Amino acid sequence: MKKIYLTLAAAAIVLQANAQFWTYTSYQGAFPVTDGTTGTTSNDWTAGWANFDPQNASYGATTVTVNSDITTNTTWTTGTIVKLENKVYVKGNSTLTIQPGVIIRGDLATQGTLIITKGSKIMASGTKTNPIVFTSNEAAGTRAEGDWGGLVILGKGINNQPGGIANIEGITASADTEYGGTDNADNSGMLQYVRIEFCGIALTPGKEINGLTMGSVGSGTTIDHIQVSYSGDDSFEWFGGAVDCKYLIAFAGVDDDFDTDFGYVGRIQFGLIIRDETLSDAAGDSNSFESDNDATGSNALPRTDPVFSNITIFGPKRDGSVTLPVGEKFEKSFRLRRNTSTSVHNSITTGWEKGLSIEGSSTEDNFTGDSAYFKNNILTNYAVNTAKVTATASFYNTFFSADGNDTVKTIASVNWVNAFPATINTTGDFRLNTTTTATNSSFAGVNFTGGFLGIEDPATMELTNMLVYPNPSNNNVTVKFNLNNNSTVSISIVDLAGKVVYSSTNNHFEGINSENVNVSNFINGIYFVKLTTGAYTSTVKFVKN
Repeated sequence: MKKIYLTLAAAAIVLQANAQFWTYTSYQGAFPVTDGTTGTTSNDWTAGWANFDPQNASYGATTVTVNSDITTNTTWTTGTIVKLENKVYVKGNSTLTIQPGVIIRGDLATQGTLIITKGSKIMASGTKTNPIVFTSNEAAGTRAEGDWGGLVILGKGINNQPGGIANIEGITASADTEYGGTDNADNSGMLQYVRIEFCGIALTPGKEINGLTMGSVGSGTTIDHIQVSYSGDDSFEWFGGAVDCKYLIAFAGVDDDFDTDFGYVGRIQFGLIIRDETLSDAAGDSNSFESDNDATGSNALPRTDPVFSNITIFGPKRDGSVTLPVGEKFEKSFRLRRNTSTSVHNSITTGWEKGLSIEGSSTEDNFTGDSAYFKNNILTNYAVNTAKVTATASFYNTFFSADGNDTVKTIASVNWVNAFPATINTTGDFRLNTTTTATNSSFAGVNFTGGFLGIEDPATMELTNMLVYPNPSNNNVTVKFNLNNNSTVSISIVDLAGKVVYSSTNNHFEGINSENVNVSNFINGIYFVKLTTGAYTSTVKFVKN
């Protein structure tokens, strides 16, 4: 039976969920079908700002040292290279502004760490061509995970710990380490186009700082285009709050990639996870997702209830060709336990020893009771009896296949452009080729009610999942789409000048449909395929070559 809880916290969650956030996609995973032009990356959201070989990056000598608290509004200007020493708190309701291109080099000897306290803000907006970089102060070739602390942001959002106020783990408790409150719309500032590298250390025994640690960060905060690389603990961890995040990269972390706890209820779309087979957590186990309601799995509210969509995960075994070292501690792609209600949609995972692990009767009840969902995900190249583990087969049989999840598709049929370069430090291309089978995405259901950017709620759409392939093409293309009911469908193709070069109107039936179009007589160039049914229109760019 579905559980319903009516609390002030739940009311705040409902309000937050109605805000525009989701980007509708026809594909599964974090990346679209390639734009088709050799050598270009125009629709690859990692291009220009991400770095998959930070060990050898040249960052220049520091120009200023910061080793004491920031208590007034402060700006680090473009061209500055900061040496960050000690634990530096931005406090007193002040704002730290970091301009594009600033480099912050964390000091190993003093465990440099930057903490944004409750009520203060960080305004760090890099650009695609000039990102902001937090990294190690060690020389190129000698950097390692845990060289410095990391970035910690503390807000006034809701968490489910006793009294709603807690101290962030890993740092000696004080008024400056408190997080939590009653405002899930709290604003702690902005992070955009930011890299965080070689961070994540145990500042106190058994309690670590992560790459990006978010304590009760509210939905008024903007977080997108963030790469955490070589974190000595988790890459990203959310402790309560409701901040939404887009375009996250967890690269070569040691412990967990996405860790959610203590009533976090935000939304995350578009994430890339890549693991290094030589790096796992010797003290415990390493997972891609790890989620708990709280440390004891209690019924404390708000329940940990984030929604993830469009995540691409490459575990340490990569495409299956990597042999893991003796003593490794790699475990699961999704470890959902301790009464969590974490949901995952439209995602692809491969390369882990185990896939989905739903643990404990209370967590199982959340999935069978319609408060947590695992839908339209691909688990490819998992050995027999490893894609779904821990819970019984009879439990998974109640929802797994019925909810569009797939363990049959192969790496070859998913068909990434170049997801498995010779080493992980060689930049890959994680977009999909035009013949991909990763097209079973869906944005229907309660997790996606409202909140779409520029389109209707897919639960009420007549049309979903439009795909044009091969793209580019010099002969024939297929327009594939899914209808929620029988409809009259109009397809037109227009050129860049707006001239209609092809049109058709036909009746189609509920379910998957397709039309073939001969484009051999089209002039080479860019076109737009427009499909209309009822009140809904979808448009896809197409290249004739």
